[in-house]
Amino acid sequence: MKSLSRFLCRIAHWKTLLLFALLYSVFPAYLLKNAEQKINALSGKSVGVIDLTLGFNPQRSLQMVADYSEEARKYYTFTELTTDMVYPPVYAFFFAIMLSLLYRNSPYRWVNVMPFGTMLADYLENIQIISLLKNYPQQSSNMAAMLEVIKLFKWLSFGSVILLVLTGGVLRLSGKWKRSAA
Repeated sequence: MKSLSRFLCRIAHWKTLLLFALLYSVFPAYLLKNAEQKINALSGKSVGVIDLTLGFNPQRSLQMVADYSEEARKYYTFTELTTDMVYPPVYAFFFAIMLSLLYRNSPYRWVNVMPFGTMLADYLENIQIISLLKNYPQQSSNMAAMLEVIKLFKWLSFGSVILLVLTGGVLRLSGKWKRSAA
């Protein structure tokens, strides 16, 4: 972990942040948004995607899988295996570089590795979603419950990263920490 944290601090400057910000923005603004729209269109109704649901509700996830058409389930699986395999490292590096810039000269510089915990949870979530989609019409309440636990961890981890970014930004702007060379 220390070597990853040091590596992130070495590559963290405004150019890499800008690069990853641009890459990051393509996913929610275009790729993932279009994928969700296509899944809804293939299903003939607005179902949404399981990845974006909040709260612990295994039945909802199972119902969503049932509400997708066969074509939508295939497309959703394809999206999870392609676009949603590339997106996690993009956002992990984006937030890790941001945290590196904010916390580089602080006693908490190691927080820059936290986005990779979110990334790992996202990958585990993708595996569970693919399993539910591929196994339909057989549905497993245990698998759905495990998916909900993983999603909860992913969202808590992501929320923690956002909180760290906001806290680091406030501390930098307030002058509490000296500015890092970007």
